[in-house]
Amino acid sequence: MKYTDIKDLTVEELNKRYRAARFELFEMKMKHSMGHLANPVEIRTHRRDIARIKTALNQKLGR
Repeated sequence: MKYTDIKDLTVEELNKRYRAARFELFEMKMKHSMGHLANPVEIRTHRRDIARIKTALNQKLGR
């Protein structure tokens, strides 16, 4: 996911994506701890996607 794809979304859509991404990250971490995650590098890319979403949210909210 690129920042250019995210920056045009509304605050509500960004909040939905943020909650969904956090839940997916939690599930990935659980799978990784049990040894069922095929590619552990996905955790890093998912964390970065969450950071991009949070950056867009902060800019929309004026923080």
